Amino acid sequence: MASSIPEMLRAECKCEDMAKCVLGLKELDISTYKALLENGPMTAEKLGELLGRERSTAYRSLQNLISAGLVYRETKSISIGGYYYEYVGIEPVVVKEMIRKNIDQWYEKMNDLIENFDKELLS
Repeated sequence: MASSIPEMLRAECKCEDMAKCVLGLKELDISTYKALLENGPMTAEKLGELLGRERSTAYRSLQNLISAGLVYRETKSISIGGYYYEYVGIEPVVVKEMIRKNIDQWYEKMNDLIENFDKELLS
């Protein structure tokens, strides 16, 4: 992935690249999110099997996605007692708005910095 804005402008970027950059995700996080969208809610264990990863690795990815707001978990009861968690991916249209909001906030912040660039540079 490109490491500077000029490199990014010259490079061929995909939506996944942009989502990783804007939301601070890793490749595995994108795969995890896609798996939830394609297969519906599931446990970390089932997700690990689907991704060919350990349950703990799938769980870490799920935690990243929960922190980013792309996944939430639901508590499911077991009839003989106890419970387990199923993880659910939020709709892509909601993610699109999250990304747009983050980019708008970043743009405003960069614009403010640009306005003060000459003053800060010389102070």
